[in-house]
Amino acid sequence: MTDIVLQAKHLVKTYSQRSGKFGFGTSLVRALDDVSIELKAGKTLAVVGESGSGKSTLARCLLQLQALDSGEVLFAGQDLAKLDGAALRQVRKNLQMVFQDPFASLNPRMRVGEIVAEGLLIHGLGNATEQQAKVIAMLKRVGLSESDMQKYPHEFSGGQRQRIGIARALVLSPKVVVCDEPVSALDVSIQAQILLLLKELQAEMALSYLFISHDLRVVRHIADDIVVMHQGKVVERGQVEAVYQRPQHPYTQNLLAAIPGKRALSA
Repeated sequence: MTDIVLQAKHLVKTYSQRSGKFGFGTSLVRALDDVSIELKAGKTLAVVGESGSGKSTLARCLLQLQALDSGEVLFAGQDLAKLDGAALRQVRKNLQMVFQDPFASLNPRMRVGEIVAEGLLIHGLGNATEQQAKVIAMLKRVGLSESDMQKYPHEFSGGQRQRIGIARALVLSPKVVVCDEPVSALDVSIQAQILLLLKELQAEMALSYLFISHDLRVVRHIADDIVVMHQGKVVERGQVEAVYQRPQHPYTQNLLAAIPGKRALSA
């Protein structure tokens, strides 16, 4: 049986928002409504849904970037919601994130070498020489070069910036990487390159991915299992090919029907 590396049990997260004709009232929106998921070691679990379905809230709550109302997030047998700052920071190096927007997620005032090394500095991993060697090796592995360390994010294309974001996440050798719409801001041809890179790195580094996406076309190329979310609830789950070929829930059927021609990504 495949080990479960990250597990969420009965997650609930609500927000208050303005309501009424003039916005003077408030109402509660349940972004996560009793959500449970399991991520298997070395596998990719895709969480799919339209904007507002709760998938990005799920990602942030799993990483404890937002507090839950209730529920458990278990990693290595520990409930992350119950850890204090120091203990959570120790666990966090094993839980990293690749963000959606490669233009907004990199500090424009920092050089690439500093961006990728930041996590090593925060966690005190290695001396300066060891940290530099790790950064250089990781940049090369994602298709960049040692000379890129001295450059700034604005000197790179969108696809290259996302490679920097991937290097930043993976330089810490995490066990779990949350990919929050990591290719949605990229051209289709570049999407395929980034997806291939993620799959290669997963095999090499024994990574487990939680892959957040609104695009079932993309998901089919990287995921092993899939969870479909709608209005804060999980409405369908299963192996990706089974869900793709025989969707059970009307919402999943509509998502699949919206794929233009269901054409595959170019390699």
